[in-house]
Amino acid sequence: MKYTRFEDLPCWQKARELCRTVYRLINKHQFSRDYSLKDQIWRAAGSAMDNIAEGFGDSSVKEFVKFLGYALRSCSEVQSQLYRALDCGYISQDEFDETYGLAGDCRAQVKGFRGYLRKRI
Repeated sequence: MKYTRFEDLPCWQKARELCRTVYRLINKHQFSRDYSLKDQIWRAAGSAMDNIAEGFGDSSVKEFVKFLGYALRSCSEVQSQLYRALDCGYISQDEFDETYGLAGDCRAQVKGFRGYLRKRI
């Protein structure tokens, strides 16, 4: 299948789902007051989504692969920051598990797509 819009990419859709989930978490009362962590996790989640879109917009497969690498790192950053949120008591273990798993799913999809594209270079 040839994608004509980044919005159709399953990995972008998963990254968008991750952003929505992170948004719900960071607007919880205690979490919303930790401006530094709130901003950092929000930016990392958005970066995953945005780097997929940005790489898609480039005409070079090699550049797209590079941007997918940035998206991978952003998913890992979200996972690390979730530990901080859990340790600070901002989120429950269930919220951590769900969001950590979602970031892992996003990471896996990006990684798979990136591997596919690498074979085409």
